[in-house]
Amino acid sequence: MTQPIYPCLWFDGKSKQAAEFYCTVFENTSIKDENPMVVTFDLDGQRFMCLNGGPMFKPNPSISFFVTYQNEAELDVVWNKLAEGGKVMMALDKYPWSSRYGWLTDKFGISWQLYLGDVSDVPQKVCSCFMFTKNVAGKAKEAINFYTSLFENSSVGGIMKYGPDGQDNPEYVAHAQFLLNGETFMSMDSSMSHDFTFDEGISLVVTCKDQEEIDYFWNKMTADGGQESQCGWLKDKYGVSWQIVPAVLQQLMSDPERSKRVVPAFMKMKKFIIQDLLDA
Repeated sequence: MTQPIYPCLWFDGKSKQAAEFYCTVFENTSIKDENPMVVTFDLDGQRFMCLNGGPMFKPNPSISFFVTYQNEAELDVVWNKLAEGGKVMMALDKYPWSSRYGWLTDKFGISWQLYLGDVSDVPQKVCSCFMFTKNVAGKAKEAINFYTSLFENSSVGGIMKYGPDGQDNPEYVAHAQFLLNGETFMSMDSSMSHDFTFDEGISLVVTCKDQEEIDYFWNKMTADGGQESQCGWLKDKYGVSWQIVPAVLQQLMSDPERSKRVVPAFMKMKKFIIQDLLDA
């Protein structure tokens, strides 16, 4: 697997508006591809997919996006734009871990953590951050070990627990960084009362080079309580949603005539079967 893992954001008909909004909020951001169902954009090197999936699911803070800034003025500009019509979860203020930090949900339901720090603190501008709540609270460390065992070029960068003076279970993860396929991800536990947990509102896309890779990730992630879904979607045993897709799918979908046959073919699938797509 050589392509990066990237998040898919679920919207009810507002994918284009959301992508255009983020292009006005963040520097070094641009739309890369679009069709009536999907819009993709790059945010400072991080690929995002916006999916017009309908009203069934909505993004929530169980997966948020941690953005590191070295310039306070730049951070404040982005915060003010995201906060308009949104909801502040943690006020933009000074905290023990940063002189300037805040957590909010924007008007499209996407959650962002803005952090003032040095690039050496976080080696990636934008990182996906998992929050383990409700029935999976306390599972962050276990999940990190599971994910890093699946992907090549993966490692655990550091795990900080709440400890005796923290605001949660001392053994729970307050903050962790880890690499998957060379990308930095973050994770934390929270046993506080939350009305959200992982669902299809935000999923992670894994692009596979061949059927062997698809089979590998599908089998590993659906084992021990994971769940198969449709069209390459699944939930792992922690409830996190993933899309296991073949790299060739983009090429097949870029051909308007061929895509008319490919879409009905994969709509019948749970796990993607590459040869069936090629034969469609």
